[in-house]
Amino acid sequence: MADTPVPPSVRKRVLRVLFISLLLDLISFTFILPLFPKLLQFYRTLEPTTGDSNTVLNRVFTGLNTYKNAFARPINDRYDIVLLGGALGSLFSLCQAIASPIIGLLSDKYGRRTALLWSMVGNILSVTLWVGAVDFRTFLASRVVGGLSEGNVQLATAIATDISTPEQRGATMALVGACFSIAFTFGPALGAALANITTFAANPFATAAGFSLILICTETLYLYFCLPETLPAAAEEKSNESANGHANGHAKKGKKAIPAPHVRTNSHTLLNFVHFSFILFFSGMEFSLPFMTWDLFQYTSSQSGRLLGYIGLVASLIQGGFVRRVHPLRVVQLGVLSCSIAFVLLGRLDTQMGLYAAATLLAVTSGTVVTGLNSLSSFEAGAGERGNKLGNHRSFGQIGRSLGPLIFCTLYWWAGREVAYAVGGAGMVAVCGLVFTALKMPPGTEVKGRVKKGKGQGEKGKVKA
Repeated sequence: MADTPVPPSVRKRVLRVLFISLLLDLISFTFILPLFPKLLQFYRTLEPTTGDSNTVLNRVFTGLNTYKNAFARPINDRYDIVLLGGALGSLFSLCQAIASPIIGLLSDKYGRRTALLWSMVGNILSVTLWVGAVDFRTFLASRVVGGLSEGNVQLATAIATDISTPEQRGATMALVGACFSIAFTFGPALGAALANITTFAANPFATAAGFSLILICTETLYLYFCLPETLPAAAEEKSNESANGHANGHAKKGKKAIPAPHVRTNSHTLLNFVHFSFILFFSGMEFSLPFMTWDLFQYTSSQSGRLLGYIGLVASLIQGGFVRRVHPLRVVQLGVLSCSIAFVLLGRLDTQMGLYAAATLLAVTSGTVVTGLNSLSSFEAGAGERGNKLGNHRSFGQIGRSLGPLIFCTLYWWAGREVAYAVGGAGMVAVCGLVFTALKMPPGTEVKGRVKKGKGQGEKGKVKA
């Protein structure tokens, strides 16, 4: 199972490119998060003034009102934005769920670098549409294009796996996860600040979108000139391991696919289901935060940005100081347990101090679970199938993310905050049961982790004695 390690100088160079490019991508991606309530309110206020009742947004709200009227319980119109925001989040993730396996498969066939650069072309088109989104239809198109083309995260994970041995895998995935945490520290706050600068009257959010476009274009150029291809090296290492030469190439692939299930104890089916289940509940709660703070404390975009920034800061500290030193399974277990407690707090809080206590637990979750699951999934994939397997793993997460915001925001909108978070908390407790009872520590990594720890403790004991 152990991969032949790439030269340290090459690994260091690829990790540096990966970190910088992913950071630029995710900061750009997080700009929009605290803007959703005001952004959707802007389009809702704008489009009725056009006199055209057949616009995309008006048709959406017609369907929304039909849905609302199906309930005997009257529902306040101010929650329309909550449900619409959930629907948009679900649409983006659904597009991701469709595209992720395809992007992964193409990266196995044509190379990580090629697939990533084509993904960036789609990202540039998506953000360009947002810059010029003077109506809801154009904004909706930008989200669809972005969802279908966004492959940076899964390809970064595949590249990180290509250049890492199983022993290095947890620390490498923690580096990828740290990019998320740092981006959430600065991206939402920066996006909220840029939204206060109006450079294009027809689209008040064009400044934030324009800065996002600059970051994406910079990232694309950086990747084009600095990122080497990692897949051919992995393929060459595989062929060198075969003693039978080119004639047995197909047989070798078959042999390599068979022993993995015997060595590793967690099937991709199980890991994908855990990923789906966790994201289903977590993403709904995560997406509802700006709406809940707006509803409960009348938070502005800047205040929501600061809250998300705090979560990102704490998560980045956890990534750097804890995740990279602990086995991925233990990381996942800590994260789902923290998330369960956070759900309980969010359903009952009535002060900002309570909000930030829950946010601290959510930061622990953000910095641990997905990173740990990605590491566990990468253990199960051979060098020639990593793009596909990790793409499928991400796709299951995105299916959960496509359903989570819509279901959770609908529940929040229909039954209220307390019921929504109580249901979410119960679901997360079920995920905890699955993680603690069904997932196992891969045998090889468990032994090596304990041996290293034992040696360190033994040496420390001798020094003290």
